[in-house]
Amino acid sequence: MPRRSFHNYTVYFLSNKKDGVLYIGVTGGIEGRLRRHRLGDGSTFTKKYQAHKLVYFEDFQYVNDAIAREKQLKNWHRQWKINLIEAENPEWNDLSPERETS
Repeated sequence: MPRRSFHNYTVYFLSNKKDGVLYIGVTGGIEGRLRRHRLGDGSTFTKKYQAHKLVYFEDFQYVNDAIAREKQLKNWHRQWKINLIEAENPEWNDLSPERETS
């Protein structure tokens, strides 16, 4: 595997449906993390509520910036989070690069 010249960290929101539950996480490998969530190994919360749709994400070069943003977003009111999602993804489509078709 080639070594990356910079790191890429992602803060992401998962949901089960439009206006459904929201899960906020941070990862250094979004594709693998989404796969683990969908297999039920990502978190107890996402497994319980079937929150597997990637509805919003932000990329960061530095892990400290990503963690700070995750903490900030987790402290936001629910409506602010919904407004953020809907500004970029009004239909709450799955933005996953490897959406499952089955």
